[in-house]
Amino acid sequence: MRPYPDRFYPVVDSLAWIRRLVALGVGTVQIRAKDLGHESAVALVAEALAITRGSATRLVVNDYWRAAIAAGADHVHLGQEDLAEADVDAIRAAGLTLGVSTHDEAELETALAHRPDYIALGPIYPTTLKAMRFAPQGLDRIGDWKRRLDGIPLVGIGGITLERGPGVFAAGADTIAVVSDVTQNADPEGRVRAWLDLAGAPLPA
Repeated sequence: MRPYPDRFYPVVDSLAWIRRLVALGVGTVQIRAKDLGHESAVALVAEALAITRGSATRLVVNDYWRAAIAAGADHVHLGQEDLAEADVDAIRAAGLTLGVSTHDEAELETALAHRPDYIALGPIYPTTLKAMRFAPQGLDRIGDWKRRLDGIPLVGIGGITLERGPGVFAAGADTIAVVSDVTQNADPEGRVRAWLDLAGAPLPA
């Protein structure tokens, strides 16, 4: 049985990226588009689901949990602000899995109270993708978080490149979420294939 989420977990902001990743056989992809109204979000999720239907790719919807329910998605990911406003009971009643972002101790406790299907920790390294109010977590924090999750999968995110990937896995991350290392790469397809090779390699003893 495939783990959820897959060990390589790209996060993208458009349907065009979803198509490219599906074609490459990526197992889990998150669609993260900002500032959409409800109807636009429903349309985006519905189109993304149409692209992934019949493929090996599982679609995760970032933030728009109402749209995810309306469009018939299976997976949703929430940041802490969205989690505070979300109806988690409705998300669960609709059969969706729930992933939650965390950055500090308080956020971890909040996330765990909702019994998520995975916990994301970030940023592991400095990232220029967006302004972060949290300092880089570093590899040691991955091991600390993992010991406290009692079997819940841990996703590392933020500033992680292919070259840093082995260290992040070795520190205890079950999954690595990647944004700019794919989307800003000169050869995205080649980079994705290399990530898939890394993700499929056995963990070091």
